[in-house]
Order: sequence, then structure tokens, then C-alpha cells
Amino acid sequence: MSDYYDNLETRTSEQREADLFACLADQIDHAKSSAPAFAETLHGIDGREVTDRAALAKLPLLRKTELIERQQGQPVFGGLTGVEPPELCQIFASPGPIFEPGSTRPDFWRFARALYAAGFRSGDIIHNCFSYHFTPAGMMFESGARALGCATVPAGVGQTELQVQVMGHVRPRGYVGTPSFLKLILDKADELGSDLSCLETALVSGEYLPPSLREGMAQRGISVRQCYATADLGLIAYESEALEGMIVDEGIVLEIVRPGSGDPVPEGEVGEVVVTSLNPDYPLIRFATGDLSAILPGPSPCGRTNLRIKGWLGRADQTTKVRGMFVHPQQVDAILKRHPEIGRGRLVVTRQNDQDHMLLRIESAVAADGLASALRDSIRELTKLRGEVEFVAPGSLPNDGKVIDDQREIE
Repeated sequence: MSDYYDNLETRTSEQREADLFACLADQIDHAKSSAPAFAETLHGIDGREVTDRAALAKLPLLRKTELIERQQGQPVFGGLTGVEPPELCQIFASPGPIFEPGSTRPDFWRFARALYAAGFRSGDIIHNCFSYHFTPAGMMFESGARALGCATVPAGVGQTELQVQVMGHVRPRGYVGTPSFLKLILDKADELGSDLSCLETALVSGEYLPPSLREGMAQRGISVRQCYATADLGLIAYESEALEGMIVDEGIVLEIVRPGSGDPVPEGEVGEVVVTSLNPDYPLIRFATGDLSAILPGPSPCGRTNLRIKGWLGRADQTTKVRGMFVHPQQVDAILKRHPEIGRGRLVVTRQNDQDHMLLRIESAVAADGLASALRDSIRELTKLRGEVEFVAPGSLPNDGKVIDDQREIE
């Protein structure tokens, strides 16, 4: 039996890039012809000219706020998909509300790959504790399990005693759900004296997986892997047995950009995760997830050759309110772009003498008075607020993806 779900996982980097961008050219043209919103936002763009990441980075971002606005103005999906019944078989409603489609396309959310990497195989029974209520999480994993040849128990969340009873009877080999709920089930099984030694494999998501919990599961004989996904995009990245970062899914193009902009950051620098989906039924182009991560150097020791990311490192939306005015990461990015001679910057917000205070810390080898004055003018013009400027050594700002650091204590 192969160590890999398919041969896409072991392509050379050069072959993968060529394949992805050949698919992307078709996807862009398909999105323009089938989805009215993309016909508008990508007007004048020829998919055949988007041949590499530099060209992709010139396309506009699609942010979740825009997605909500479009859906409110044009129900149900804001003109972002052309799929309709009978191919459209589900309409989900996530908090926002944000509506997501499900189609008859097999493994619509591409979860079979993550399940395979976690150790699931055809013929397994999987106890699925992701929600089946309105949001797509339960169906995401179920469709992947079906594609892999596994049966699922659609358990959802809650009722831990009933979960234990059903698992004790069905004897599933695997679990999918949040890590904390797996612990609750196992603790309840211990309390009831029930034998759940059938569990060997778990794929978890939706929350932080503490190393102590992973180790505790390993001591019970349960191998726990995690994956990163969103309701809009499906699978983004997943762990393998190497446990060194998360491997990017083969059905997307992933970028890491500077928060507040669409500009890619150097490898290793923390930034916002931007994903272009190659799913023709929901062709999200440069969808900004609002999540922070970073690219890890080199391929995984497991032999899979796609990009690796560090996993979820926080949220990119650092919008804050200063003296009654909202300040956005996009404004900080605009300030920095006005002065190309400087490096990275970070706007630090504090409270001094009961007043909000803004300090723009700038990486620059030159700390000229004229530059500081020009930066203060840019701050005032672009934010409508006064702020000070401090120059720091190149490379000295933390690599955490922050462009706005609000240090005020919440009372």
C-alpha cells in the first residue's frame, strides 16, 4: 500500500508549479464566464497571462467582508459561483452569516488526502464529531471519508455518554472532530468503565492541539494528526507522520502576504494566508483567509514535496480604534508604500496619560529627520490621526505578522 494518497504529492516543485498555473489559467477564465462577481472583478484579465506567482499577486484579493456584502446584495452566494441544482446539493450557513455551497462533485472539500495522511484507509469506520448543523464541517470530513472508502458515524457534537455507547458498540478505528471533544469522550469512557481501545487514529481541527494532549492520546495508542481548513475553501493544509509543519493541499495555490496588502512576503516571514481554489464549482480567486502563517523551508521529511506552513499563527485582521477612529492594516501598508526607501514597519498603539498614542516603528538603516517628518505627514494624511516615528535596526521587528500592535490594556 502506498505511503501517499496519489502521485501529485511527490511531484517536483517545478512540475507542480507548471501544473497549478495551467489549471489556474482555465480556472480564471471559467470563473469569469460562470460567476458574475468574477466577471466584474477580473474584467480585462486573461487567465493565460497569469503564468506565475508574480502575475497572480497582481490580481485583487477577495476578503471575507466583501464576500458577506456580495451575498447580502445578491443572494445566495453573491455571484461567486454558477453552480445550481441539481449539481448544487447543499447550502450551508456559517456565522456572519456566510453561505457556502456544496455540490455533487466527489470529495468537494478535498479531505480524503488529509485523512489518508493521518492513517485512515479504505474500509475504516470513522466516528465524525464535527457539526452537521448549518455549517459544513461534518460534511467536509464525511465526503472525504466516502471518497476514501470509509464509513462514518455522523455523531456531531454533545451527548458524550451517548457518544461512548455508540463507539463501544460500533468500534470505530478512527475519530474526526476537535481535540478537546475527543478528550471529553475518552474521559467519559473512563468514568463509565467503557472500552474504547478500538480507536487508533484521529484527525482533528477547529482549535489548538496542545502537545500534552497529543502525547496523552499517543499513550492511549491513538495517533493524532491535525489539519487546517475553512468552510469557504475546504482543506488548506494537513499534517503527515513527519509532524514538521503542515503540507499544503494539492488542489489550491497558497500565498503568504503582508497583512493589509496583497504583496507576498519572503519565505519564513509571517503573513496572511491567501488561497486560490481550483474547485470549478466554487472558484475563489485570491481569497484572503484572515489567518496568519509562514512558509517553512524545504520539503517534508515524509517525502511529500509541496509547500509546508507552520500552521495557524493567529489572525491577520488587526484593525483597532484610536481616538474614536478606526485604523486598519491597509492604512499602515499605504504609509509604508509611500516611502519605498524604508523596510518593514509596525504601528504600536499605547495609552499615555489617559490618551491614545501611536508610534510607527520603522526598520531603516538611515534615520533622517526629513524622512521622519515625511512619515509623520503620511500618518496624519492617511489615518487622520497624529503619530510619532521611531527608527529601528533592519531585521529587529518581531516576525509575527503584526503591522498593528495594540498594547493598551482592556479594562
